[in-house]
Formats: sequence, C-alpha cells, structure tokens
Amino acid sequence: MIIIAGTLRTEPADRDSYLAACQPVVTAARSAPGCLDFSLSADLVESDRINVYERWESEAELLTFRDQGPADGSGPSDEQLAQIRDAQVWRFEVSSVGPP
Repeated sequence: MIIIAGTLRTEPADRDSYLAACQPVVTAARSAPGCLDFSLSADLVESDRINVYERWESEAELLTFRDQGPADGSGPSDEQLAQIRDAQVWRFEVSSVGPP
C-alpha cells in the first residue's frame, strides 16, 4: 500500500479557489482502479493550510493514475502551482495494515 500525505500552503484568500479547482482530480482519483482514498481538504485551524491524503493499493496503480489521469495526473496546473507557497508532501510505503 502507498500513502501520499502532507500539507500545501496557499494564501488564505486563495485556499478555497485552489480546492475548488481540484475537485475534478479528486473525483477522478476516487474512481480510479486501486485508489482507496483521495482527499484534499481545508485545515480547520490554519487558514492557509490544505491537507493532502491519498491511499493506493499499489505503486503501479498510483503511477497509472498519474500517467493517465486528468491533465495527465502529473499534479497541479501552472495556475495552481503559482498559488502554492509551500508543500510538504511525502510518500509512504506500508508493509502491513490492521486495526488500531
């Protein structure tokens, strides 16, 4: 299992428009083979923070989505990139999963 998680930072005034522009990608990801979860969300405390969370069955399915997804799945558009002030997003490889 692969998890992509972290944060993006935008100007507080840009956060809602950034997230609205991401809706088609979130919708496409959630229907992609191997996607277990995909979420971009406004943080409840910090007005400039966007939380990133993706969970994929395998690296192959993640890469297929990124290669064939909307806008080739490669990431934010140039306009969205201009809105991101900072990004701290990491890829995690999970070897086992179970209840807490």
